[in-house]
This record gives sequence, structure tokens and C-alpha cells, in this order.
Amino acid sequence: MQKNADERYQTVKDLLLDLKHLKRELEFSDELERSHIPAFAKSANVGAVNQSSENATIMQPAVSTQNNISQQPSSAEYVFGEVRKHKFVWLGALAILLLGAIGLGYWFFASRSASATQITSIAVMPFVNESGNAEVEYLSDGMTETLISSLSQLPKLNVKARSSVFRYKGKDTNAQTIGKELNVQAILNGRVVQRGNDLTLYIELVDANTENTLWKADYNRPMSNLITLQSEIASDVSQKLQARISNVEARKIAKSYTANAEAYQLYLKGRFYWNRRTAENIKKAIEQFRAATEKDPNYALAYVGLADSYIALGNYADASTNETLPQAKAYAMRAVELDDSLAEVHTSLGNINVHSWNWAEAEREYKRAIELNPNYPTAHQWYSLWLTFNGRLDEALTEIKHAYDLDPLSPIINANLARTYLLKGELDTAAEQCRKFIEFDPAQPQAYLILAFIRQKQLRHSEAIAEAEKAVELSQRASDKLAALGYFYAAAGKRAQALEILRELKEKYDSRKSKAAYIAWVYAGLGDNDEAFAWLEKGVRDRDGFLAQYVTLFTALDSLRSDPRYAELLRRIGLSHAVK
Repeated sequence: MQKNADERYQTVKDLLLDLKHLKRELEFSDELERSHIPAFAKSANVGAVNQSSENATIMQPAVSTQNNISQQPSSAEYVFGEVRKHKFVWLGALAILLLGAIGLGYWFFASRSASATQITSIAVMPFVNESGNAEVEYLSDGMTETLISSLSQLPKLNVKARSSVFRYKGKDTNAQTIGKELNVQAILNGRVVQRGNDLTLYIELVDANTENTLWKADYNRPMSNLITLQSEIASDVSQKLQARISNVEARKIAKSYTANAEAYQLYLKGRFYWNRRTAENIKKAIEQFRAATEKDPNYALAYVGLADSYIALGNYADASTNETLPQAKAYAMRAVELDDSLAEVHTSLGNINVHSWNWAEAEREYKRAIELNPNYPTAHQWYSLWLTFNGRLDEALTEIKHAYDLDPLSPIINANLARTYLLKGELDTAAEQCRKFIEFDPAQPQAYLILAFIRQKQLRHSEAIAEAEKAVELSQRASDKLAALGYFYAAAGKRAQALEILRELKEKYDSRKSKAAYIAWVYAGLGDNDEAFAWLEKGVRDRDGFLAQYVTLFTALDSLRSDPRYAELLRRIGLSHAVK
């Protein structure tokens, strides 16, 4: 084997070619040997024919000495002679070499293929905005999210979701730590610099175990080429991660959903606000998504953003679903008309149907979304909730675990996983899930809320109250956390505190900042079932799209389940077959 890499065989094809040449040379040498005249005989004949020629003079010494010693053949003649005498041995050796080469070729290409496809999991870290301008933060965040979405189209690649990787934003965390916490093989880092109309992106693919750089590149483009740049980056990265990508997968990865650069930037701004999940930011997101559709009326993803935002208004702004759902559905249907292949839009339609109590249609949409993109965690998360609503807890656990594998640091997915364990009666496992996430992010109120319900089930009332108080504090007195605290106060015999929270919730309800079902929680804790059902009836009357969630996902109404009115309530919202 040559030490110089340039002198080695670069492919097995080259090796086989040289072996074939050797075989032909051996055959040619055999033929040549049969027709070869030895030098001493030839020189004697020449001397006899032309004694005066120069050749005769040169060859004469050979003639004069042939009686004294045997003619010594040259090294080439020796090899030819050996080949002739051991022809079958040489042919056998050649056959062995050929078989060995074939085996070597199989190993070479198999190992090369294996090494090329060994990266099966990746975390695309939040691109760093190095523009010196916080107002373009939407750009670095949006480019990260778009790349995550594109790479998730590869069915054999586990791409960690946005909510998991963005937990590291602004933190100086090394690749090995991220790799272990997210269970990925590779990390993709990026830096974005915008100067006027010029955009520069630096990206680097890093081995999460060794922290070695596997590949890096930089891209310089005008902002007007932002869309094609995103497609180019997605294609380049996917080729570095996996050796073989089908034409269909390649098209999905490089797909652009708009040709309008302004519309795309408005969409990125919309997602930037949407991901902050407050009432004010969701309203800002709606403005940006709507502006994107005005720039490009055929921009399907912008309509998906509008649909998601109007659904979220019912949760984060306590808006009436009677007002928000029709708009959400109209935008989602427009997105389907434009592009039926988007997993996001089918997931949104599933959610809209859940809040409209159209359960069969919701399940079809969730299944369609998962079929289109099995790596979309939100589809698995929301389908898990659908299964929970319908009492299929074992299947719900499978789906939420799948979502957790894709997005292990999502606060809502962690909360849903813990809650599913709680509803299945696996209290210790549920508590451990909450504890792990609180250790990672102690500022998330939802984990404390679920943990409070777990402690209540364990009859550890003082601990339940303490956890609920923490959730109320962190959420700035959000209605659902207040309602849970009121319920825990009531269950622990702290009636005065429960009534005070009840008063606050009723004021919120009157100003359309709370749900009727929350008030029912507190009445159930106080043991006043008639008032609890009266407020649940108001939820039915209001067509509260979140009513199924408040009734089935939390244990605050467990004391009502044996009452016939509870079964009737489930029947009226289409869940008569749900767990009692």
C-alpha cells in the first residue's frame, strides 16, 4: 500500500482494471514466449547470413562462447519462462486476486455507504444574529426554523424540534452536552450577518461526541435571494448527512413555498411573534401573517400561521372560540386548497375540529399529518390529546412519547407526557417527569401545575398547594393556574382562600378573561356539584372549544364522574365513549 494517498487505488474499479491489464499482459507474454527466438540462436543465424553486418559483429561473442557456458536469460525472459512453466498456478492466483478484489469492493462501498449515512440524528441550533441589530433577530430565528422544517422531511433523520433547540439560545453550551441532553449525533451551528441588502451565513456541522468539525461553509447572497439561499442550505446539509436521498425527498427539502422575498420575511416575523405565545405577541403574529398573504395570496404557510394564531387566541387571550374558530377554519381550508401536502395544515385542521367537537374528522386530519411528516412533533402531541379525550390512554402515551423523542425539551410536550402518566395512575413516573423538567427549566409554570395535581392524587395536600402557588406566581396569575389553586385550597379545607380565588375567576369570566370550566373546578373542590355542573353547562352554551380539555385532561372534576350529569355532558360534546 502506497504511503502517498495519491498513489493508492482510489476505487476498487481502478484495482480491477489493473488486474485485467495484468491478465492480458500474462497472456501476451505466453504467446510471445511461444514465438520467441533466443538471442544466441538468432545471432548465429544472422552471422551466417551476413558476416559483414554490424549485427553479426555485435553478436559474435555470443556464438563463440555457447559451447563453454549456457546462455543466461534476462530477468524478463526468466519471468516469462516461469509463467509458461506454471501457467495454471498463475491463473489460479489471478482468480484469487479477482475474488479478493470483489470482496474488497463490497466492503469498501458498504463501509463508505455506512459512514456516509451514520448521522441519523441532528440538532440545528439557533443561528446567532451577528448583525448588531436586534430587529433582525427574526431572520436568524426564522432561518433556523425553516431549516429544521426542511430537514425533518427526511424520514430516516431525527431532527430535534424548534422548542427543544431554542432552549439553548444565548447559552454557551458545548456540543457534547447538547448531544447527550438531546440524544443526537451531530450539531449544526450557524451565524447570520446582515449588512444593508447583503446577507452572509456561516454554518458548521459538528460531531456531538468528539466536537470535531465535519463540514463547514459560508454563503454570501443579497437579501432578495433569501428564499433560494434557504433551499440551497437545506440541500447542502442534507447531502452531508445522508449519502442517498431520493428525488422525491430532495424536492421536499429544497421546496420553496413562496417566490416573494418580502412575503417570506413577513412570514418569518409572524413566526417570531407566534413563538412567544402571549396574547399581545399572537396578535402581532396575525398582523405579519396577514401582510404576507397580501404580498403573496398563494402563500400556503402564511395561511397556516393565521389559522394557528386564531386557535391560540382562544387559549392565550381567552377569546371566544365562537369567534375565533370560523376564522381559523377559513384560513386552514385556504391553505389546503393551495398545498394539500403540508403536514402543518392538516395538524391545524385536526386541532380546529377538536375545538369544534368534530372528533372523527379531527382524527383523520392528525393521521394524515403524521403520514405526510412523521417527524412533526406537534402532530403527535395533538393526536395524543385526541386519544386522551377519547379514553385511549395507552395509545395516547405512545404518541406523546414519540413527540417527546422528537422534541424532548418542549415545555408543553413534557407537561402532556407527565399528565398522561398521571391519568394512567403512574404517579411516581409522572412526578419524576415533572421533576426532571423543572431541574432543566425551573421557570416553567406548567410543570408545577401537573406536579400539583400529582401531589393531590397522592393526598399530599400541602405539597399540592405549594406547587400550585408556584405555578400561579410564574404564570402571573393565569386563570387555569388560579383555578387549580382554588381547587386545592378547597380540597384541603381552606374554604376562605378558595372562595377568594372563586371571586377573582368570576371577575375574569365577566371580562372574558377566563373560562366557565375553571370556576367549575373550584366548586367541585368545595363539594358543590350543582354549581359545578351549572358552570360546565355555561361552557357548553358558550361552545367553548377548550371544554373537552378542562373536563378530561385534569383530575379536578373526578368527584363528578359518578354523577349521571357528567356522562350526559360528555355525550353533548361528542365524547360519550370517553373514560368515565
